[in-house]
Amino acid sequence: MVRRREEERDEEKRILDVNAAMQGSLVFSDPVNLRINGKFEGTLITKGNLIIGESASVDAEIVGEHIAIAGKVEGKIKATKTISLTPTADVLADVETPKISIEEGGVFNGRCKMPQGKMTLGELSDYLSIEEVKIMEWVSSGRIPVEKSGDDLLFDRKEVEAWIGQNV
Repeated sequence: MVRRREEERDEEKRILDVNAAMQGSLVFSDPVNLRINGKFEGTLITKGNLIIGESASVDAEIVGEHIAIAGKVEGKIKATKTISLTPTADVLADVETPKISIEEGGVFNGRCKMPQGKMTLGELSDYLSIEEVKIMEWVSSGRIPVEKSGDDLLFDRKEVEAWIGQNV
């Protein structure tokens, strides 16, 4: 129990906290815990956890894994795993995510696409954050579950998640 609390405190210490007005592109290729509390305009691509704080105002195209929103966001949001809106969230965006939660009081206006079932090679590459070439190696060696539909390869999300659980 004590060790878990220490790990949670260590995790909190490893948050990159941005409290400034910024414009441009931020790209993180390695997982980070990023919290934006100021104003941001542009493109934000991240792995790991992205937190848009209560005082944040973001107008951007966002791509990430786990995205938690407590402030104001406009633009496009694509999360490969989850998006959660707190009661103070104000979102005007087109959203794509397999899982979304909106707490009472959270505001969402826009379109939401929730991919389920089958994924193409490109979608699986985005979902796993792995290059298509590597996935094709797995397909060729029969290591990952795949279906062929004509010339297309289709990957069942639940089968892939089970495969990940067994192989990671």
